[in-house]
Amino acid sequence: MELFVLWDIDHTLIENAGVSKEIYAAAFRALSGREPTEPARTEGRTDRLIMRDMFVREGLPVPDWPFVETALAQAGEARLEELRRRGTALPGVHEALKAASAQTGWVSSVLTGNISANARVKLAAFGLDSLLDLPVGAYGADAELRPHLVAVARERAQRLHGVAADIPTVLVGDTPRDVEAALTTGSGVLAVASGIHTEEELTAAGAVEVLPDLSDTKRVLGILESFAGR
Repeated sequence: MELFVLWDIDHTLIENAGVSKEIYAAAFRALSGREPTEPARTEGRTDRLIMRDMFVREGLPVPDWPFVETALAQAGEARLEELRRRGTALPGVHEALKAASAQTGWVSSVLTGNISANARVKLAAFGLDSLLDLPVGAYGADAELRPHLVAVARERAQRLHGVAADIPTVLVGDTPRDVEAALTTGSGVLAVASGIHTEEELTAAGAVEVLPDLSDTKRVLGILESFAGR
């Protein structure tokens, strides 16, 4: 059976140990010439919205997006080794991604608020990049709102792999915004409480399938397989 699996990155596949906030601060500093007065507010949003919010809160004009994306990419590349030193892949992630990539008819990629360059940095830091079909993923430069990224990823999967337009799609993520993106696009969702949101919060957001993390590979694969058969 065919299935399109889209994994969130931060707090779903990896723990970035605060490096993400440092990337946003460095990009802001490069663009504005000064430090932000408070950290970036991420909360499952895209990089477009995160960076815009930083400039608006600081009372500064928002730079054109190409300049912002370049600053983010440079800040992310400069922190690869710091991310590798402080961060980690979360429990069971290598095994879950390997198992998903081995399934016949499945396409396994990412749906993330990170720009593509920084998504690759974060995944490469822990050897996860080779386990995902990154060209068909959707990234923070592709749309402002997370639900809109689902259509981007579906179009890429159709164009690059010839999958059916109505291929069953499931999002795996750790925030209510991941759940919202799935529910508003007719996708399935496997929520994991490996970030700041509890299993109860994710259930309240509308997720039916909720796990504490991805450490039980057999259970993760079983849940994903159930979406392929719906």
